Amino acid sequence: MTHQLYLSLGSNLGNKKKNLEDALSLIGDLVGHVCRVSSFIETEPWGFDSKNTFLNAACLVETALTPEQCLNITQEIERKLGRKAKSVDSYEDRPIDIDLLSYDNLNINTPELTLPHPRMHEREFVMIPLKEITH
Repeated sequence: MTHQLYLSLGSNLGNKKKNLEDALSLIGDLVGHVCRVSSFIETEPWGFDSKNTFLNAACLVETALTPEQCLNITQEIERKLGRKAKSVDSYEDRPIDIDLLSYDNLNINTPELTLPHPRMHEREFVMIPLKEITH
């Protein structure tokens, strides 16, 4: 059985376009079939100051994995592409950021994972690409 997983991707260090393309390729290899990908949009940093703009996108993945497996694999992809650690108390520049936005219609609230993503509606850099692939 496959599930619909929506992801948000962002990069503001290095070759941002290549970082997003590499992440999408690894998602396709390790998470599931990437069905749709939004345009890449350039946005200002959100929640912190940086001289580096972001390149953001969203994608729809059909996956047979559980939400927790998807989280673990996307975090591994981030590390593989040069991300040192997830932001905990503050945001910082990063070569890649992959956030799980939703998984089917599940509501999950654990210390590791909250779905749907609790702050996605506050973030145009998430909602603009997401709307592009859901309408």
